This record gives sequence, C-alpha cells and structure tokens, in this order.
Amino acid sequence: MIVAFSVTPLGVGEDVGEYVADAVRVVRESGLPHRTDAMFTSIEGDSWDEVMDVVKRAVAAVEARAPRVSLVLKADIRPGVSDGLTSKVETIERYLAE
Repeated sequence: MIVAFSVTPLGVGEDVGEYVADAVRVVRESGLPHRTDAMFTSIEGDSWDEVMDVVKRAVAAVEARAPRVSLVLKADIRPGVSDGLTSKVETIERYLAE
C-alpha cells in the first residue's frame, strides 16, 4: 500500500519547515520506501499496520512540539503490489513518451 500524507503544525507561526522535518525524519528512519515533495510525503509498505505506524509516529513527532496538528492522508490499498512508488511514475512517463 502507498500512503501520501501531509503533517502541518498549527499555532507555531508561518515557518513550519523545522516541524515538518521532524516528521520526515521519522519516515526516513523507518526504512520503508518513501518520497517527499513540496506538498506530501509518500510511503510504501506491505500492510496497513506497517505504514500507519510510521504515519502515527511522524504525527507524534510534530505533536511533541506543536499545540495542534493537521493531518491530510490519501491511501492506495492494493495487496500484492510492490514498488508502486516507482512503477506508477514509470507508467506515466511511458505514456508521455509516446
């Protein structure tokens, strides 16, 4: 499964990069395949529990320093599929190359 999520601290001012970095650090330390872009971090794992544990810990890392946290989450639950983070993008690139 792939989960794309965004964690935003509230009540800490406009500059939130330092807080978001705390969440991304948790994802990177998880060892699961992941990508971070300007809006979301995507993480891929074999099970709901595995991926959601990382999301929960990422939120907790921000929550430890912010009075309020917003979480946006989108999930692609597709048992038996692996390497979706790469293969989905490769499929689009293949169509664009035609």
